[in-house]
Amino acid sequence: MLLSVIMPCYNEAKTIGSIIEQVQAVRLQKEIIVVDDFSQDQTSDLLHEIAAKDTSIQVFRHASNRGKGEAIRTGLAAARGEIVIIQDSDLEYDPNDYYELIRPIVSGRVDVVFGARFLGRHTGMYFWNAVGNKFLTLLTNFLYNCWISDMETCYKVMRTDIMRSLQLESNDFRIEPEITAKVLRLGYRIYQVPISYMGRTYEEGKKIQKIDGLKAIVTLLRWRNWRGIAPHLKPIDPIVAATALQAAQEYSLQQGYMPFRSHLHN
Repeated sequence: MLLSVIMPCYNEAKTIGSIIEQVQAVRLQKEIIVVDDFSQDQTSDLLHEIAAKDTSIQVFRHASNRGKGEAIRTGLAAARGEIVIIQDSDLEYDPNDYYELIRPIVSGRVDVVFGARFLGRHTGMYFWNAVGNKFLTLLTNFLYNCWISDMETCYKVMRTDIMRSLQLESNDFRIEPEITAKVLRLGYRIYQVPISYMGRTYEEGKKIQKIDGLKAIVTLLRWRNWRGIAPHLKPIDPIVAATALQAAQEYSLQQGYMPFRSHLHN
């Protein structure tokens, strides 16, 4: 299995079917792991209907609302893929970006890739959310001596063994700075790839709040001196890698553009 897509969701009945269809359409060897964090709408019923038609989809449901971080840990425990990607269950992020996100990892260049919204096409982001994101990213660069442009991005893609080695603890949106901080503390270089982003409004169900920005600051400071052990990674199977690279190349040609090549960031 090449790719494990972990999809936390909470009250996303309006979008869950569409986002799963988009992920299914991506021509990469993958499994989809959806974790329903005790939704109170029709999300759970829809998920069981979808999973009954596609055996590549695993569905888990928490017995209580535990947060995005706990949902990610639930999905990670079940993941079988060489690479893991977190996919929000709304429609803000485009799964077609998977091709370019996994390309640097499959080709053996790096082990961690972040999708950078501010380097790609984006709309719908609130001004103060963007300012907060920029501040948190600047703080991350300062504290961890790195240079990335989007610390809070959902698309954090890496070898599955690396994410497991992070010993994640956060339950809510603090999971984003925790993943970033610990990846950097392990010494991995983060390769950035431009992605598209279509932000939704709070009326449409956007969940992150101002208080989450303050929590992120505390999280970045908390893990500043964390020490972990980087896993020993085996090369991805050459046949699986070649198939994925071919799919990525075909998608690029269909879209009429050449693959983006960014600089590696220390």
